[in-house]
Amino acid sequence: HRPISAGEKLQVTCRPQALRPHPKGRAFDIATEVHSAGELVWEETTTLLRRGHGEPDADSGPPFEEVPPSGVCWRLPADLGRRYAAVSGDHNPIHLYRLTAKAFGFPRQIVHGMWSKARCLSALEGRLPEAVTVEVAFKKPVLLPGAVAFGARRTGGGGGRHAAHARWEFSLTSPKSGAPHLLGRATPA
Repeated sequence: HRPISAGEKLQVTCRPQALRPHPKGRAFDIATEVHSAGELVWEETTTLLRRGHGEPDADSGPPFEEVPPSGVCWRLPADLGRRYAAVSGDHNPIHLYRLTAKAFGFPRQIVHGMWSKARCLSALEGRLPEAVTVEVAFKKPVLLPGAVAFGARRTGGGGGRHAAHARWEFSLTSPKSGAPHLLGRATPA
């Protein structure tokens, strides 16, 4: 809702909600609100999927447009998961080493989804307003080391003074196959 300064004392509240069927299992939301001195400054909802027996006719979530790559390719080193874990505190073994990722069914370590989302938003720096609603869908894991192709396009809002009201759609795809890893959109709040 507004920029948060590094020195602010924050109150964070998280709660699970909306357990529901999904075509690939069961989905539920984790709703998070962040307050500063009683003022709501940030909020988010993360939808998680528990894979299992699903209901084929259940809602699979909001649709996202695929955005073709724009010629930008990011090379991702094998230690990206460990470097992100050092900053974020997220030391999930699927992100750290080939061996620990294999124990969870991945051929090698995968990039953090939040790193992917943040990297896309940083590529849009200067084009987004201070208050923005960001939605993403994680499609396929990004194996490390690896590469991803970034694509973005502005939709609506016009040019000039109306550019800040534009919605941006963005994606990360496989440079080889074009398969989507992440699809997203950022809309002025």
